[in-house]
Amino acid sequence: MRRLEYKWLVGITFVLALIMQILDVTILNVALATLGREFQVGPGALQWVLTGYMISLAVFIPSSGWIADRFGSKRTFQAAVIIFTLASVLCGVSSELWMLIAARVLQGVGGGMLVPVGQAMLFRAFPANERAKAGAVLSIPITVAPMLGPVLGGVLVEYADWRWIFFINVPVGALALLCAVLFLREEERTGPGRFDLPGFLLAGIGLASLLYGLEQGAQLGWTTPQVWVSLLVAGLLIAGLIWRELTVRHPILDLRLLADRMFGTGNLLLLCQTGSMFGILFLLPLYLQNLRGVSPMGAGLVLMPQAVAMLLTTQVVSRVYGRIGPKRLILAGFAVQVAICAGLQLQGLATSLGYLVALLVVQGVAMGLLMTPLQTATFAGVSGPKMGQASSLFNVSRQVATALGTAIVATVLVVLTERGQSSMDPGTPLAEVQLGAYHGAFLVSAAFAVLGILLALRVRDADAAASLDRPTRRRGDREPAETVR
Repeated sequence: MRRLEYKWLVGITFVLALIMQILDVTILNVALATLGREFQVGPGALQWVLTGYMISLAVFIPSSGWIADRFGSKRTFQAAVIIFTLASVLCGVSSELWMLIAARVLQGVGGGMLVPVGQAMLFRAFPANERAKAGAVLSIPITVAPMLGPVLGGVLVEYADWRWIFFINVPVGALALLCAVLFLREEERTGPGRFDLPGFLLAGIGLASLLYGLEQGAQLGWTTPQVWVSLLVAGLLIAGLIWRELTVRHPILDLRLLADRMFGTGNLLLLCQTGSMFGILFLLPLYLQNLRGVSPMGAGLVLMPQAVAMLLTTQVVSRVYGRIGPKRLILAGFAVQVAICAGLQLQGLATSLGYLVALLVVQGVAMGLLMTPLQTATFAGVSGPKMGQASSLFNVSRQVATALGTAIVATVLVVLTERGQSSMDPGTPLAEVQLGAYHGAFLVSAAFAVLGILLALRVRDADAAASLDRPTRRRGDREPAETVR
């Protein structure tokens, strides 16, 4: 039997670990109501099951690059898988809410290192001109896990026990760890320098305060003292972080990488992509369950074709990316996303769910057009020694973008709902008012997509030349930027 190339072994190992991490998040969302009844707590206390994990991620993602450079990527990745799997067991055996929250914080430690370190190893294993294939590998867990999560979570909660939503991570984590031990090589390390403790504290506390403030602002309102205090603290700490990381010799988060035109633009485009697409993914389950009376499992089934379309599109895009280049693919993805937002304005209370499924299939195409080109082009000029730092920074941007996009969409939904209820005629059904609020919130996703189109006009295929099949220059393009070192 022909032995698989090392790059594909890295891909298989990372896919298994990433499926475990993403599956855990999507399954848990379905089980929150059950956990509230199990521990006899309200939404406020229960929210810390999610918030504790999110804050832990914010603390450890920025430092993951330094940890991998100091102790080795393979060792760090193995430790991350072990921590996440062990924490999943602790979540499953929790008998008190505080125990579950503490175990979720520990899960965040593993998850905060697992994704950036695994992504950096994957991109190092693939040559620059084959990283679109690496993006196609990443699309597998990113689409399959969210597709299976709600359905699997509904089955486990309804027919087994809520503890199995965590125990199911154990066999996947064990298999990922086995693959890591057998297949991964320890990569050559460069001296990361002294640990930047001030930068670690500023990044961890600042990002955690920002994510907490955005999440609570969407739920409690932006004038609530705990929200604006959190955002004020976050602003001060992040300003201090920027000053620190641009002046220290060995930063924990190398912000100088953003000076590279393609890498900096890619991080901004990531904000637009995440805000546009995850805003819709946040709204649709609420729309389906609250206005259309669809069960959580049914909502998961409605969303499933989108994941299939994204997976198929990504495989095609990964093969044509090298010939077409990132700019036209990214522009096409955002243009399709604007069309999806327009189509959602026609969605009514009695509209066939088949119409929504068709829109979601097209959105899956938009996601496939965006994900691989954006990620491949962003890292095109990043050299191997800087890959860990670049991956950490990219994943920090992803976390902030997800929190910001969700907070804006949720706030618009709440504001429009309250405004509609206060001015509605006595004979107007409440559901119609709520539908109008959803239509307004969907426009936020359209605004993110339009901003993405404007930013994509700054992309030059020449800046991503290293990732193309035939790095040629077209009229108006400049010489490729130097590799980020």
